[in-house]
Amino acid sequence: MNALVAFPILLPFVLIIVLLIFRTVRIAGYIALAGTFLLLMLSFVLFWMVRQQGVVVLQMGGWEAPFGITLVVDYLSALMLVVAAVILLSLAVYAPRFLPGEISITRFFQLFFALAMGLNGAFITGDVFNLFVWFEVMLMSSFVLITMGRTKDQLEGGIKYLALNLVGSMFFLAGAGLLYAKTGTLNMAHLAIILRDDCQAITMNTTAILFFMAFGIKAALFPLYFWLPASYHTPNIVISSLFAGLLTKVGVYAFIRFFTLFFVQDPRFWHPLLLIIAGLTMVAGGMAAAAHYETRRILSYHIISQIGYMIMGLGIFTPLAIAGSVFFTLHNMIAKTNTFLVSGMINKARGTFELKEVGGLFRQSPLMAVLFIIPAFALAGVPPLSGFFAKFILIKAGIENGNFVITSVAVITSMLTLYSMIKIWNEAFMKVQPANEYASRSFRKPSFGEYFPSLFLGGISLLMGVFAVYLFDYTLEAANQLLNPDLYIETVWKGGTGK
Repeated sequence: MNALVAFPILLPFVLIIVLLIFRTVRIAGYIALAGTFLLLMLSFVLFWMVRQQGVVVLQMGGWEAPFGITLVVDYLSALMLVVAAVILLSLAVYAPRFLPGEISITRFFQLFFALAMGLNGAFITGDVFNLFVWFEVMLMSSFVLITMGRTKDQLEGGIKYLALNLVGSMFFLAGAGLLYAKTGTLNMAHLAIILRDDCQAITMNTTAILFFMAFGIKAALFPLYFWLPASYHTPNIVISSLFAGLLTKVGVYAFIRFFTLFFVQDPRFWHPLLLIIAGLTMVAGGMAAAAHYETRRILSYHIISQIGYMIMGLGIFTPLAIAGSVFFTLHNMIAKTNTFLVSGMINKARGTFELKEVGGLFRQSPLMAVLFIIPAFALAGVPPLSGFFAKFILIKAGIENGNFVITSVAVITSMLTLYSMIKIWNEAFMKVQPANEYASRSFRKPSFGEYFPSLFLGGISLLMGVFAVYLFDYTLEAANQLLNPDLYIETVWKGGTGK
């Protein structure tokens, strides 16, 4: 059964080959639907295995740690795999209906599954260098995706995206080299053993700073986030939606993994720094979003502000706070993707993303309005949606730990998010359509296939709120595994499973 751990990587790879053989649009769409559904089922199986066994490990080629390639699934990895598969499935339905004719659907899905392969590999690898490899797989596929369509704006955004992410990759590679030079290993469990028992481990701060810069760029933390709003609004909305829900969250995942497993030697330095950066990220993203009137730019800046909440929990560094970070990450992946999907429907109905140019959509499509308000209120933290409970957990953790400043910043940023979401609601749905070139467009109500991905993700946001206590139990299990990594280390060393 442990061989299933490799399937989140192998399945997308096989699907890429299949798509190279079957190039027709209809068959490509069916392959994408079937493939993403299989990925979702596989992620549920791996989650069930983690519930039964604690941590599941596969040593590739039978090589024992730390000499071989180690794949590890714990609660954090399993939860990330499940939510990523949910998003991939929704986008497999959405993409054929919203991609323009000049973008080949077959080629899109080939890159789509390449991105999924890199994403899943990053979530389950137990080796620092292999994490770098999967980051580069994601970077290569995402760069081609962001420039699909070949417009001037896309090329400019793609160059900015590539250039700054390559800088992040250089920091990552330099950090990995320095880490190996100091310890002689890049296996994460082995690093935890070495650095736990090394009285000089505090000297690893020089290496940790390199990884902090690398992951800060990948996750779009302050002040390293400028590439994101400069690029995420340029591609087709399908590609923006794919990036919004998944890419920066891999950087957050890496932060949580590294700074709970082996970069734990100097909490007096790192935890206050993480809290400061988290607060600045929240405020910078929230204020910038409040100033814009283009839906993709607003939502892109809110990707940044919401990353601050995820890092906030890591900075507080209690079981409740880490559980809140994981809960918030899962909620945000779903809700943020959904807001971009609805933004695409608004654009398809009116022909523009500019809020000042649109209006009257509530009367023409009440369902579209409801589909927007669910993820929008979830992002703002309105009960009983998932975002309310995610923020409540983090704020409770902050108050209990005496972190009143960051807690206040989190509340203020939540108000900024609510303001931005209400602005989109009022402009696109409630005000009268202005008399302009877009007013003459005949409104065509979206089909069920166009509505379905947003209905699917909106329903999940509701369920994550209604059944928040059950999801919290799993995120708390993930937090306990992260803060007490003995099971992770022992299981990797044994090469099997552990409870």
